[in-house]
Amino acid sequence: MNNSLQATGTGNGRVVLGSADIDRALTRIAHEILESNRGPEQLVLLGIPRRGFPLAQRLAAKIAAAEPRVTAADIVGQLDVTMFRDDLSRQPTRAPQRTELPPSGIDDKVVVLVDDVLYSGRTIRAALDALVDLGRPKVVRLAVLVDRGHRELPIRADYVGKNLPTSSSERVWVQLAETDDGAEQVLIEGPAQEGVQA
Repeated sequence: MNNSLQATGTGNGRVVLGSADIDRALTRIAHEILESNRGPEQLVLLGIPRRGFPLAQRLAAKIAAAEPRVTAADIVGQLDVTMFRDDLSRQPTRAPQRTELPPSGIDDKVVVLVDDVLYSGRTIRAALDALVDLGRPKVVRLAVLVDRGHRELPIRADYVGKNLPTSSSERVWVQLAETDDGAEQVLIEGPAQEGVQA
């Protein structure tokens, strides 16, 4: 979860990525993951709900298409971070999603966390805490569709679809076909509501 609007935005924002742009960014990230990992061996992609999980599924499909030795189902999972967030007392109650790991688990694996927008870094801190409860990866990396800056924690993405400088009063709105009734774009709207941090 991040400070992208949850399918409730006005839709009047400025489009910064369209469907083709998103697909190209994911294709590039998939190839960067394969290159830095020297192939698909010991690779696990864990998407953070809501929009990180479909992005992880798309990346896994692209990796499996390039590397027939693996299937997407072998390397993709979902990591819920709801109960590990540090803003539960200030945010509306969120319904936890299921955490689902690939069949091989995460021990001694190269785990790539996948999310839609990297903002303050707090969602990723929560994801790291959640990960520790599930096993011991060999290494953990981070892939995001959009990095909008404004970090509050020393966290950076290893793979970025688009660096998007924004003001703290703006909102980055990611819409994906799987979660937003077929809409597929990234917009900037402003001003943001206070207290929503990723």
